[in-house]
Amino acid sequence: MTMTEAQEREAMIREGVAALCSEFPGEYWRELDREQEYPTAFVKRLSEDGWLGALIPEEYGGGGLSESDAAIILEEINHSGCNAGACHAQMYIMGTVLRHGSEEQKQAYLPGIASGDIRLQAFGVTEPDAGSNSLAIRTRAVQQDDGSWIVDGQKIWTSRFFHSDMMLLLARTSEPTEDKPKWWGLSTFLVDLREAGDAIDARPIRTMMNHATTEVFIKGLRLPADALVGEEGMGFKYILDGMNAERILIAAECIGDGRWFIEKAAAYATEREVFGRPIGANQGVQFPIARAYAAVEAADLMRRRASELFEAGEPCGAEGNMAKLLASEASWQAANACLDAHGGFGFAEEYDVERKFRETRLYMTAPINNNLVLAYLGQHVLKMPRSY
Repeated sequence: MTMTEAQEREAMIREGVAALCSEFPGEYWRELDREQEYPTAFVKRLSEDGWLGALIPEEYGGGGLSESDAAIILEEINHSGCNAGACHAQMYIMGTVLRHGSEEQKQAYLPGIASGDIRLQAFGVTEPDAGSNSLAIRTRAVQQDDGSWIVDGQKIWTSRFFHSDMMLLLARTSEPTEDKPKWWGLSTFLVDLREAGDAIDARPIRTMMNHATTEVFIKGLRLPADALVGEEGMGFKYILDGMNAERILIAAECIGDGRWFIEKAAAYATEREVFGRPIGANQGVQFPIARAYAAVEAADLMRRRASELFEAGEPCGAEGNMAKLLASEASWQAANACLDAHGGFGFAEEYDVERKFRETRLYMTAPINNNLVLAYLGQHVLKMPRSY
């Protein structure tokens, strides 16, 4: 694909996503935010138009698009003032099934995920006592004589649970041994939440933004033998395998947020007059917006570099992590510049600044804390001693 063709393709994606998002203006999101309700209508439209199935190959009913294309989709959602956090997992959680699942699993689930008939948006990994140390999780799956599995444990920050048909679950199935690496012994399972019944008790967690997250308690959950994805004991590697894609897509969302904040701030600073002139004529207002713009554009370059490496099948752990780090910091920088430019009006609900301000702050902490990104870069890229 030539550069011109790539640019035309990107413009077409942006135009299509922006047109859809225009049907869901600020009033829609403000009402949901007040009641902490899920944007069901918005997600349904994204599914109907094929955007959430973008990364699924055409042979399974998806769009067959690239990581770069998917990043543009999520970026444009946030750039349009909407919130991709409500549905981004529908795009990338299925990657574990696509890369490591059996052909039977792919045929059974991917077409439904592509069409939106099956929601695979819940990701059961984090636990209260483990946090970012996934190797310390205690949820256990014990295989029975008939090949089925019995699962017991607890998960936290499992988002979109109540808006999912399926959940990808990470559980310990074996203890590490001397002849195995320390990450071995965790396995991934596809859990059909429609059939789980009372074995799963999910409790909503209200947060500073409308994110539909939960704490999940699992007791005596029976899973069929074919719920296991890939090889037993390899689940941690499978999860890591999908993290580069996740980092890149989250970075894209942050870039979309950053551009929304900058455009909003620049327009307001140009129009708002105090003491007989636009407030944007004052360097104290103008320069923070300009600096945030530079930060967002720089982060976008790293995100694009990470996407290129990912699509070429090259190692991109450092680039994916740096893209997420830089983009989340840039969007937060833009958020503060935008709020400062609006003054008191930035805190008023009708301007949407305070809502987006709360939403974008999440990504300095999740899905990986930026301090852990720095620890990764220090240890694995710069070869310094482990710092934690």
